[in-house]
Amino acid sequence: MKNTIMDLNDHLFAQLERLGDEDMDKDALKAEIDRAEAMAKVGTVIVKNASLALRAAKMKEEMPIGSLPAFIDRDPDKERKTRMSLGYSS
Repeated sequence: MKNTIMDLNDHLFAQLERLGDEDMDKDALKAEIDRAEAMAKVGTVIVKNASLALRAAKMKEEMPIGSLPAFIDRDPDKERKTRMSLGYSS
């Protein structure tokens, strides 16, 4: 799965369009509202995660602090090579 912040933006605007459908009946509108609330919650977590990653990258760039924890300083190519050297598929 390769989603981006722009994909999130597109999904949120599509949800806004669905919420604006004036022909929707009451039950369908309630379902869309529930879906929109769930999407907003997940979207908030995604944005916070992206913000954390950006802050970590800026901190790494501005202040050499040595080695960062692996979950912050990910190198997908290095991880793939390590998995391959251990006999795991990519």
